[in-house]
Amino acid sequence: MSTATTAVRLTAAHASVTVQSNTPSVTDWSRRYFGPWWNAVEPLAENAGAGPVVTAHLDETACDELTAHVTTSPHEETTYAKARLLLTRDAEGTVTAVSPEEGLAYHSEPAAGRLTLTGRSPQPLALATARIAREMVRADLLRDGWTLLHASAAVHHGHAVLAFGSKGAGKTTTALLLAGHGDQLLANDRVFIKPVGDQLHVLPWPSAAAVGLGLLDALGLYDIVRDRLLAGEKLHPTQHDDVTEALLAGRREPLWEPGGKRERKVQIFPDQFTSWFGMNLATGGHAAAMLFPRIDPAATPALADGARTLGEEDFMSGATEDRYPDHFGLAHGLNGGGSDLARTTVADRLAALPHHQIVLGHNTQANADFLTKLADNL
Repeated sequence: MSTATTAVRLTAAHASVTVQSNTPSVTDWSRRYFGPWWNAVEPLAENAGAGPVVTAHLDETACDELTAHVTTSPHEETTYAKARLLLTRDAEGTVTAVSPEEGLAYHSEPAAGRLTLTGRSPQPLALATARIAREMVRADLLRDGWTLLHASAAVHHGHAVLAFGSKGAGKTTTALLLAGHGDQLLANDRVFIKPVGDQLHVLPWPSAAAVGLGLLDALGLYDIVRDRLLAGEKLHPTQHDDVTEALLAGRREPLWEPGGKRERKVQIFPDQFTSWFGMNLATGGHAAAMLFPRIDPAATPALADGARTLGEEDFMSGATEDRYPDHFGLAHGLNGGGSDLARTTVADRLAALPHHQIVLGHNTQANADFLTKLADNL
């Protein structure tokens, strides 16, 4: 097996992880994916192996050997990242697992903070490595008392405005409208939060942003995306082919999975918010207000009546992390949203902040003007 030749270190607050690989495209992917939000840098030589480490090797032989070991040993079958996963676990908690369809093998040593991946092809290996690196940072933050909210967020002069709501309520719309009119985008769907002194510190959760075709059009971003695709640029590879085809054909109506329960959306890289849309990304902020939006096509944007407050559904938890359950022992028993104490403390502190029910219409400029004025008065 080749030794690692490239490395990148990711840092969020005190938490960090080093990604190292014998394949530059793997570390390049993590650098691109996390760099705008998690301070991706080349580690100093003397610190390269310190702290949690993810090692990713492009090595077909090693991957095949681990696959044979797992499949011929007693193992359990489960799902991870929508793919079949076969895994074994020894008495020390070491996990060896394989995803046959993806051509990936995992060897996790949770007590040592080490996880090694081997893969047969670069792109699946890069995707899986970034996913594991993010899970390691999350685990470190959760152990330090952070919790994870299901919210979109933008930072206005250092103050983070958090938008909550179920699918279609308008939380992504709120954050993107603010970010598109001079503020910084902190989160599309979730955000880390922790009380520090008298303030509630917030950190981004890097991920591809899922934006529906209709919303993309309403925000005035559709033509930018289509032009970039026609010029040969790419969106995130997890995007469904039907979405790409619709964009290339100029179709703007929402696309739905069979059965009509889930919308197929455009998947945007974090750095594309800056390079394509001219939005700045925030690496942190202090929570200043909570917004609970709803969309009414005929409405003039305004404050609205309502008694919506923070609820259990506004925190990420094991139940809401069904795509990435902790099969590799990275969270050391914590659920996906943090400890009960951390969640309770954050909920109590957030309850003391201004919180507003708002209604947004289909006039993008009017919505942006209203939200900017509201943020100015925080």
